[in-house]
Amino acid sequence: MNKKEKRTELSELGEFGLIDHLTKDLKNRHKETVKGVGDDAAILDYGNKLVVATSDLLMEGIHFDLMYTPLKHLGYKAVTVNLSDVYAMNGYPRQIIISIALSAKFSLEQVEELYRGIRLACERYNVDIAGGDTTSSMTGLAINITALGEASEGSTVFRSGAVKNDIICVSGDLGASYMGLQVLEREKKIFMEDPEIKPLLEGYDYVIERQLKPEARRDVIEFLSEREVVPTSMIDISDGLSSEINHICTNSGKGCRLFAEHIPFDNETVKVAGEMNIEPLMAALNGGEDYELLFTVRPDDYKKISDVAVIKAIGHITTPEEGLNLVSPDGSVIKLSSGGWNSMGKKGK
Repeated sequence: MNKKEKRTELSELGEFGLIDHLTKDLKNRHKETVKGVGDDAAILDYGNKLVVATSDLLMEGIHFDLMYTPLKHLGYKAVTVNLSDVYAMNGYPRQIIISIALSAKFSLEQVEELYRGIRLACERYNVDIAGGDTTSSMTGLAINITALGEASEGSTVFRSGAVKNDIICVSGDLGASYMGLQVLEREKKIFMEDPEIKPLLEGYDYVIERQLKPEARRDVIEFLSEREVVPTSMIDISDGLSSEINHICTNSGKGCRLFAEHIPFDNETVKVAGEMNIEPLMAALNGGEDYELLFTVRPDDYKKISDVAVIKAIGHITTPEEGLNLVSPDGSVIKLSSGGWNSMGKKGK
């Protein structure tokens, strides 16, 4: 490299900054490309149905640690995190394409175990395995899955449709996956110091399962369809609540108010967070990998779903001038930063 040649570290941009930099000048060449980069999935129009397409890459040592991640769980998770992106577009997944890179440390039996998890997820979500590729790796395991789905004309939902006074909703509960990761990392550290000590995992079933075997929220999409509600914007929570609401507000050109007292937590999440001296709210805002759906609806549409137990209202959309704000239980207002996990950051997950 020429000594005078500029070098910019990827960590300076971060994951989303890198994506924005590489795609800022892209223009769609085909009328069939309804939505390209910049959302949870692409939308392609080839006739009677819209095609929803997304792809996600999981790298050993970055996205998963095989010291505490069973291969069957990993296969299951690799599928569901992709299906979650299809649901976030208000679509229904139909097929996946799998590409895997394997180092020599893996046996046939281990790859079969990985595929047991993949097959289980496909059975649960009624998805076909439609092809893929397999190759060798020098450094471990990499899994890339492309998910293909369908949506009806007029039903697709982007990140960019939120308007002032829309109600901000979230499914399920938040922060559990991050707390599950903290438990697993704690037990790994203890094991590395003394392999004779048995991992203490009893009593952490829920948070560990949320980390190792997350589910995609097909049920929420079905609820919305049954109630004839089409969200104005939607995203899945893979990188933390603060990061995802920032995506919605930035893409929609709006601000927001989130109310801390309305953000939902499971009791086990709160218990584990207390043990580790971690504020549950911080786990929800910045932890990631909950794979719940974050969406906005018009006030009249919220009335149609307000009785659905798995959906909680946590705030509302405001003008862009007001910015992104979190209101604490005592009424004080805190400016929200994007936060969340960054795979291009200087520190890994």
